[in-house]
Amino acid sequence: MTEPTGTRQPTAVDAVADTHLRKHAALSPMDATAMGLAGYDHLIDPLDPAQREAFAALNRATLDDLAAVDPVDEIDHVTIAAMRERLGLELELHDAGEDLAELNNIASPVQGLRDIFDVMPTGSVEAWENISARLQGLPGAIDGFTESLRLAASRGDVAAIRQVRECVGQARELAGDGSFFTSFVTGEAARAALGDGQDALAADLGRAADGARAAYGKLADYLETELAPLAPEADAVGRDRYALLSRRFLGATIDLEETYAWGVEELARVTAEQEAVAREIAGPGATVQDAVRKLDEDPARKLAGTDALKAWMQETSDAAIRDLAGTHFDIPEPIRTLECMIAPTQNGGIYYTPPSDDFSRPGRMWWSVPPGVTEFNTWREKTTVYHEGVPGHHLQCAQAVHARDTLNSWRRLACWVSGHGEGWALYAERLMADLGYLDDPGDRLGMLDGQRMRAARVVFDIGVHLGLKAPAAWGGNTWDPDTAWEFLRANVNMPEEFIRFEYNRYLGWPGQAPSYKIGQRLWEEIRDEAKAAAEARAGQFDAKAFHANALNLGSVGLDVLREALTVYPDAAE
Repeated sequence: MTEPTGTRQPTAVDAVADTHLRKHAALSPMDATAMGLAGYDHLIDPLDPAQREAFAALNRATLDDLAAVDPVDEIDHVTIAAMRERLGLELELHDAGEDLAELNNIASPVQGLRDIFDVMPTGSVEAWENISARLQGLPGAIDGFTESLRLAASRGDVAAIRQVRECVGQARELAGDGSFFTSFVTGEAARAALGDGQDALAADLGRAADGARAAYGKLADYLETELAPLAPEADAVGRDRYALLSRRFLGATIDLEETYAWGVEELARVTAEQEAVAREIAGPGATVQDAVRKLDEDPARKLAGTDALKAWMQETSDAAIRDLAGTHFDIPEPIRTLECMIAPTQNGGIYYTPPSDDFSRPGRMWWSVPPGVTEFNTWREKTTVYHEGVPGHHLQCAQAVHARDTLNSWRRLACWVSGHGEGWALYAERLMADLGYLDDPGDRLGMLDGQRMRAARVVFDIGVHLGLKAPAAWGGNTWDPDTAWEFLRANVNMPEEFIRFEYNRYLGWPGQAPSYKIGQRLWEEIRDEAKAAAEARAGQFDAKAFHANALNLGSVGLDVLREALTVYPDAAE
């Protein structure tokens, strides 16, 4: 198995996939922007029930079109399997009303309507004309979103009150005097692009920002006065709904009880490994907290200010790309550029946005620094750079975008499965540890710190939403909010504000957080199966070739990934 060479001739299956993507972009200009497709940046999603119905109709039509064409090679087989899994699941979610009622503290239209502006071009007058037009459309999108929530509520589908309240707070912030929208249209990027002679456009941007703020104020009022009284107190979603949502994020069907039990065991294993490293750092009998204190007090591991943080991120990322290219991975030239950014938001998150279709917008790693945070500890975050950069998300996502000689546009740009993507990123962290990049005990403790948090998520998320029994160490009773909170505090080494955000996230976005660690587990299982088969057949396993083949498939559901690397081993060639 080798990396793709030459240009593959598009097939009838590719034509179906490409047509689907074009129609999807027309229905969702915001998705088109996120994918880097030109021509949509001045538009915004309506977010109303009609858009949801239009997506469902498109998915049904595409599945019918797929049934009418025959695959000509293994790449086609994987495309058909991936589209059937993803589009079929989207229809199940639509039929269950999940697409209408989506409301949580991290990944719902409340955040999406703001976040899309982070990836829009800002370097020209035309770019700011697009931003102005999209901002002017935002109040209509808020109205459409409200209409969807009202329809879902009439059917009895309302997010838990905890999520409603979180979104009220976020909407109020975006409506307030310190709103992102105001600072965005008056900030340095706007001033640099507009220069002199664009007073009319600057005025339009100001009015559009005011309109966006007013729309968010209106949304906050609706959520607080109309939706909140209908919201249930219970956070847990129950087995049936959780099973569907788990498949959404994994692209795989798992045994939830077995996975919960594995999560308990994995948490204990990672904790023991972390405690051993802590003793290596701080001496015999030292606790993890002792080691953390010692590392936090080490001036050699501190960064002062966001400029220093950004420079360190860039240096660490660039070094990883240089070292890994040509040795452990084949990294094409366009992928060797990763831009490290300080995010305009301040919620503490760290995330990645992929390059545009033509790579004019590079892949970017974003760090959202909370207000008042001015010092950063490198020992905690070196593993994060590998997670978000190379060999993590950037290598994975940019490789798919780059594979235009073999993959159709839907697979390169549109298909994203959390368990595949986040699972790979955790797999990449462990891989860097195995390759010696985290041999420093402090850096290794940071990696284990993250792995421990991800293992705790599996236990928390499945346990709480399914109403399972907590481990004996946590009382052995059915999970309740208070026990779950103390459990997170004991296993997540972060400031309490961050833990509270994560706590609310897990309660409001069921199935997503466990997809990281479960995805890593499935990636490792698939690799081990491939290794055993290779050793039985040829006596040796080529890890570089395995990784190349896996990444050249793009993001697919994990059941499809397993099939692609076993039943169709040449599907990436």
